[in-house]
Amino acid sequence: MARTGAVTIIASAPVEVNSGSLYAGGMDALPPVAPKFPLERSHHGDVVVDDYEWLREKENPETLRYLEAENAYTDEATAHLAELRQRIFDEIKARTLETDLSVPVRDGRYWYYTRTAEGSQYGVHCRAPISGDDDWTPPAVEAGTPIDGEQVVLDDNAEADGHDFYSLGSFDVSPDGDFLAYAVDVLGDERYTLRIRDLRTGEDLPDVIADTFPGAVFSGDGGSVYYPTVDDAWRPDTIWRHVVGGTEPDVQVFTEPDERYWVGVGLTRSKKYLEIAIGSKITSEVLLLDTSDPDATFEVVWPRREGVEYSVEHAVVGGRDRLLILHNDGAENFELIDVDPAHPLDRAGWHTVFAHDPAVRLEEVEAFAAHLTVDYRRDGLTRIGVLPLAPDAPEIDGSALVEIAFDEPLFSVGTSGNPEWLQPTVRYGFTSFVTPSSVFDYDVTTGVSTLLKQHPVLGGYDPADYVQRREWATAADGTQVPLSIVARAGVLDAGSPAPFVLYGYGSYEASIDPGFSVARLSLLDRGVVFAIAHVRGGGELGRHWYENGKTLSKKNTFTDFVAAAERVIELGLTSPSQLVAQGGSAGGLLMGAVANLAPHLFAGILAQVPFVDALTSILDPSLPLTVIEWDEWGDPLHDPEVYAYMKSYSPYENVVQQQYPRILAVTSLNDTRVLYVEPAKWTARLRTVGAPVLLRTEMSAGHGGVSGRYERWKEIAEEYAWMLDVLGRASA
Repeated sequence: MARTGAVTIIASAPVEVNSGSLYAGGMDALPPVAPKFPLERSHHGDVVVDDYEWLREKENPETLRYLEAENAYTDEATAHLAELRQRIFDEIKARTLETDLSVPVRDGRYWYYTRTAEGSQYGVHCRAPISGDDDWTPPAVEAGTPIDGEQVVLDDNAEADGHDFYSLGSFDVSPDGDFLAYAVDVLGDERYTLRIRDLRTGEDLPDVIADTFPGAVFSGDGGSVYYPTVDDAWRPDTIWRHVVGGTEPDVQVFTEPDERYWVGVGLTRSKKYLEIAIGSKITSEVLLLDTSDPDATFEVVWPRREGVEYSVEHAVVGGRDRLLILHNDGAENFELIDVDPAHPLDRAGWHTVFAHDPAVRLEEVEAFAAHLTVDYRRDGLTRIGVLPLAPDAPEIDGSALVEIAFDEPLFSVGTSGNPEWLQPTVRYGFTSFVTPSSVFDYDVTTGVSTLLKQHPVLGGYDPADYVQRREWATAADGTQVPLSIVARAGVLDAGSPAPFVLYGYGSYEASIDPGFSVARLSLLDRGVVFAIAHVRGGGELGRHWYENGKTLSKKNTFTDFVAAAERVIELGLTSPSQLVAQGGSAGGLLMGAVANLAPHLFAGILAQVPFVDALTSILDPSLPLTVIEWDEWGDPLHDPEVYAYMKSYSPYENVVQQQYPRILAVTSLNDTRVLYVEPAKWTARLRTVGAPVLLRTEMSAGHGGVSGRYERWKEIAEEYAWMLDVLGRASA
């Protein structure tokens, strides 16, 4: 008997691959058979026998042998799709301008941008000097041509050389432009090594800090770097101060003992305050430090109160410093107030800028010297507004907000790339199912938006060849659930069911908004319809949409998705034999749940890094991020009602003897968010009831999958080829 961690493994049984045939496409073998090592667990009087928990032992050679056997089986099961995979990869590559530049963003004395080159997996971060203080017009960019005065800040290809995986975490330039703080992960486990580069010489300083979390930032004077680290559960819990070039031990600035809370650090756009943000899923707290006195103590703006979330921005109104607080205290969809920084709790000094509106979900407010920008949601779509600040006005007039209008029925828009306090323009991005990602500058004075760049799509792409539309499904409780749909022109009006991919997520108030995808054209051009089901648990329709899809209302997420599938079938847009469901991470939980709940509606299910063993994970507070997740899912460890509710829907717990659709589960060995063991266990249990399931484990990747754009295109091509095979379009 061998004891490994918390699991008793009785023997080291071999992983067997039996001969036979299960899948079409020339299969010569049945799938691997995972050995069963029963492990009992008991909670609230309920005893569960888990045959596959032993797979959690990542260092056990038997575990790795099993995962490799699954990969070999998946290779053989999909070998007949090799040519299709290559065609899809070639299509993505042919539509992509591989040598390209991003739109430069002004920060301090430089324009910063990233360029890519044909044949390179990663980008190169560069900068070029501004022509003067009044230079707010980005320099014209041309693919393959460096901007005058270009300096390479960081070449991701050089940093990634010799590694199978590469991820850039922190990337922050000091206010004077002389130093770069950057952090790199080369394993996929989200453990980043922080370094500081002298941009005047191009050489790294001796400063090397291991095991940091993304989000390092320079102090206002550039003399120090503040960075977060994590606890044993991989929760960012501590903020440190490191003196650039110093040899003294780093100073622990703040640590959060409550396991429900994450911490992060930032610098306000005005550079007046350093900010430590502390947050659980439902509660926030912000600490500020005036950068004029870096040795002072961080002060709390509002002490945390359970269920109250807020964020803070610094603004100058009528010559006075003010704090803009976006909060949900008695305002479900949030409201915006401005307060006196010296007395933030004094309600007599509060001024309401935007009162709570049940039809509008305020999401983010950003302050500049002469205006504010507001990102919000209305009618299930993102919106942005600009609010000029009158220089002599004693208060902010919220009624002066100007919303930027767009003429497409479905779209996504948001501000980004606006680091400068004094800038007279607002940079924003726009996209839709049919419009490639586009970057605009909005002139606050004239109200005119100027298109700076639209992501190029090679090969003669014409948006008129595609259509997008909104449909609504009626959930079991009568709730109307929106669907966003895109297809090649004529497909939706053909009068016959079409192959269809239905995507869903529905957790953490994360909204899945319509956006353009070059890769998706390989599906649309083969007559496949793509749709997003905006199920409850997301944030598309406001905070109530989220609240009604979490904890003890979580099943609404699953039944909403089933209702969406039934609706597109009812409309004649597809049929069960032509419908594939897709979702990842928490959306993978959705995939596992609907596989158990309504397998008859789907021909296939693609589950990417799926959270399918939810009950086991949320019961174990020693696992990464579990305690934090209790606000999202409930606490089954201490609450028997939550335990019973989660057990009733957790995909792994509810695998039964029934006809399942074809399933492809994709995971990564080094994922720290949804551990590989969840889809591995789920796959093993599905096999016991004869489900036609494949498991692909990336052996050197993390939660986001493989790194490098070409490797990512190969991964997409594999998933698309599998879906097209399920949909009967592999020869299209």
